Amino acid sequence: TFGVHSWIAVKEKDATFYERLEVIGYRARRGLEVVVVHQAEPDGRWFGAEPELLRDLRGASAERAIPKIKAAAASYPYPKEYRVWPGPNSNSFVSHILRQVPEIGVELPANAVGKDWIGRGAPFGLSETRTGIQFSLFGLLGLTLGLGEGIEFNFLGATFGIDFLRPALKLPMVGRVGMQDKPI
Repeated sequence: TFGVHSWIAVKEKDATFYERLEVIGYRARRGLEVVVVHQAEPDGRWFGAEPELLRDLRGASAERAIPKIKAAAASYPYPKEYRVWPGPNSNSFVSHILRQVPEIGVELPANAVGKDWIGRGAPFGLSETRTGIQFSLFGLLGLTLGLGEGIEFNFLGATFGIDFLRPALKLPMVGRVGMQDKPI
């Protein structure tokens, strides 16, 4: 798979539906905000692609995380911008949330093009798992070092890396090869 579309789904305590927080690029062409919060299946397909669950929070930890997730989504700095490559895009949006909400504690897969877009004029930031640091020039050239990520090199939006904690290679268009990723 060349790339993936990422989103976050939340369900408030006692709610009867899930809310899906995502960026939908075609909305930008219509002059609409690309950030969408709507009722939707948490694990629905995206243009036929099988979804992959990266993290499942439940109970008290989910109750603590949901307001932070919604606040992070509301603070996304590119609500009217979308660019498939190198970002900002749907993966840049989810990556923004991951960097703000430590309870999530996972990273996006290597084939999530746009995950390395950390913003204009901000070449340094926390890694997605908040266990390391990242250097990125507009998602085109970068390096991430973190306990949760291992070592990742980003070149033109393609991620190459090694996870030492849960041994695996991270390859563009393939994603992760080796042990399954899990939260720190």
